[in-house]
Amino acid sequence: PRPGGELPCNDRRQREGKVDHIERKSMAARAVSKIKHVVISAAMKAILLARFIIVSLLFLLCCLVLPAVSRAGDPTEQVRATVDKVLTIVRSPNSKSKPQMDEQRAKLIEVIYPRFDFPEMAKRSLGPNWTRRTPEEQREFIGVFTALMGRAYAENIESYTSQNVLYTRESEDQNYAQVDTKIVGDNQPPLAINYKLHRVDKEWKVYDLVIEDISVVNNYRSQFDRVIARSSFAELVRTMKEKQP
Repeated sequence: PRPGGELPCNDRRQREGKVDHIERKSMAARAVSKIKHVVISAAMKAILLARFIIVSLLFLLCCLVLPAVSRAGDPTEQVRATVDKVLTIVRSPNSKSKPQMDEQRAKLIEVIYPRFDFPEMAKRSLGPNWTRRTPEEQREFIGVFTALMGRAYAENIESYTSQNVLYTRESEDQNYAQVDTKIVGDNQPPLAINYKLHRVDKEWKVYDLVIEDISVVNNYRSQFDRVIARSSFAELVRTMKEKQP
């Protein structure tokens, strides 16, 4: 070294050359790393895109080849289908002789029964008394209740020969739903009937009717509780049987 600690010119140039070389290698390494990152990112995107396309094509192929999975229609759709069938029957232009009325009632029962979950309605209408009954008593009560309720609904619907049914609202919460309707006619105040339903397999079935804010199930339960408290369950069943034709 020269006085003052300076390096000879050649040594300084060599040292600076080495530093430049190291910096160039570092820059080149960073550039290569960036290129690799870009290439890998592009490759990953291409792979993901290819997978997405393959999955989409397979899904589309399944939709085209496999039969469509059957599902329940929406609650309003199913209630409307039943009500439309009922109205078609009661609006028949045929004369209403006794045999024809009996035939019409039988047709109404045939349409109504599949839409209503009468066993569930019977259970709810009996309330806490349901669990106090034997399986045989429960079966008997379901049979009597079903006949009574089916007949009562059929008798009421038979008078709707000229009214229109409006579907005003639908609400659904998982396996439960409610369909609100209004029956409107000439010179008559509208009648609100709300159908409470629950999902049974792929069908929406009625487990309660709310007519002008009065629950049919709750109304029956109050009546049944009074009869059982005053008399007995056997007396209730006997009274219900007497109301059957």
